[in-house]
Amino acid sequence: MTVLEDRIEMADADANTERLDEWFERLERMPVPEGFRVEIVEGSVHMTPQRNTHWQIIRRFLLALERRFGEDVMVFSDVRIDFPGHENGFCPDVALLKDSAKQDDKGHWRYQDVEFVAEVISQGTAANDYGPKRTAYATAEVPVYVVADPYQGRCLVYTDPKDGDYDEPTRVDFGTDIDLTGTVVDLVLKTDKFPTD
Repeated sequence: MTVLEDRIEMADADANTERLDEWFERLERMPVPEGFRVEIVEGSVHMTPQRNTHWQIIRRFLLALERRFGEDVMVFSDVRIDFPGHENGFCPDVALLKDSAKQDDKGHWRYQDVEFVAEVISQGTAANDYGPKRTAYATAEVPVYVVADPYQGRCLVYTDPKDGDYDEPTRVDFGTDIDLTGTVVDLVLKTDKFPTD
């Protein structure tokens, strides 16, 4: 990249962040029902209720990461992280950040520090997890992205992003272990207790 291209990219990122800050400030003033998750994907606001099945799968991911890395691990659920692309203020179901991760001067976590993301499919927003989010996570070079689908009873595991995309995912049926050894999380994730819808 040239210096000019770098400056244009930085200006675009700053403008995106400012627009997302405005959106989220407005959304925080709205009467969003408790138990709903709000995020912005490609400039569109999505509100989805968190179902029991959804939370139980998220909880299993969180527990596995805590067992592997300890209670002080930098892992979040439903915390805003801005990702590359047009107005992508995602709140991943599970995001593991580097130990060295620090918030920027506006209190935002940086996508460059994200090492692992897990998303649990909701019927109304499944297309986001398989489409724009997958693209944004690959562009951000998130090393491991797992999509858990309780409707189909399986996970899709994406690793090693290259040129803004992941290769074909590894499909793992619920009940079968997900072998993430050799990746940044270096663990075997048990899915035998993942519920289905």
